[in-house]
Amino acid sequence: MLRDSHGRKINYLRLAVTDRCNLRCFYCMPEEGLNWLSRTELMSYEEMLHISSILVRMGVEKIRITGGEPFVRKDLMSFLTRLSQLQGLRQLTLTTNGVLTAPFVPALQKIGVASVNLSLDTLDPERFLAITRRDEFANVMATLDALLKYGMEVKINAVVMEGKNTEDILPLVQLTKDMPVSVRFIEEMPFNGGSHQASLTWNYVQILNTIREKYPQLKKLQDPPFSTSFNYQIPGHKGSVGIIPAYTRSFCGSCNRIRLTPQGDLKTCLYGKNVLNVKDLMRAGTDAGGLENALLHAIGNKEKDGWEAAQHAAGLPVLNASMATIGG
Repeated sequence: MLRDSHGRKINYLRLAVTDRCNLRCFYCMPEEGLNWLSRTELMSYEEMLHISSILVRMGVEKIRITGGEPFVRKDLMSFLTRLSQLQGLRQLTLTTNGVLTAPFVPALQKIGVASVNLSLDTLDPERFLAITRRDEFANVMATLDALLKYGMEVKINAVVMEGKNTEDILPLVQLTKDMPVSVRFIEEMPFNGGSHQASLTWNYVQILNTIREKYPQLKKLQDPPFSTSFNYQIPGHKGSVGIIPAYTRSFCGSCNRIRLTPQGDLKTCLYGKNVLNVKDLMRAGTDAGGLENALLHAIGNKEKDGWEAAQHAAGLPVLNASMATIGG
């Protein structure tokens, strides 16, 4: 069983399969000047499957596939199919921007993908273009329609940004009236590749107050174990609303997750430094036992929370990294 020095059970892996993305969301990366990883720098599917199988044997029960945008990597469905067959893996989920995803929804359902997080910061096509710098709104909405058609659990993730999409908060909340979706609003984080200065005006409290002004009957739900969101529901609505305090980090105390970047760096905290490179170990010929020992040592030293991790990473370019290279 994987546990850190604070006694927390670590059973959730966020696995980024690529740093590349077909959108250029300004809060994630600069518009130009991105140095994508070469193919040899990325973990191969075989390497990802190997390290995932070891982690599942050690107690990881849930894997979320992230990017960049996962579906820009060739043959992703073949990898997901093999990953879904790992004995002991209880839940396979996916985060996507939805641009390329719609045709794959039936296959995702078939292999047992439990839920899909769909990044969607606005319901206005013009604001979508301004935020993402790409005209792909129709394709994202087609993915949402396909996910609902096939009965998939859907979480819509919207990053709230001052002067960009705050007027979309209430229209997105309104989606929960007739759709069985969870609309989750995320505080803007500084992981944007140095493209701009993140504003922290729209924090958890400001977002919640905005929703409550329109829906004073908003009811607090009991949050699931290890939840990163505070969850609510409007009476009579099919779906729910969540707020993720990603920058104020009030959920860190119960953290049960680790991350693997596309190049194989293990991060025990989003705000912390890389603590181990599993790709380098595998390519150096380290056997399964050696990998297990290295993982146990690294995860055992996981920081108490995001504030402590950021303090330990002081002076390193952690906060100037893009979410695409970290793994969204």
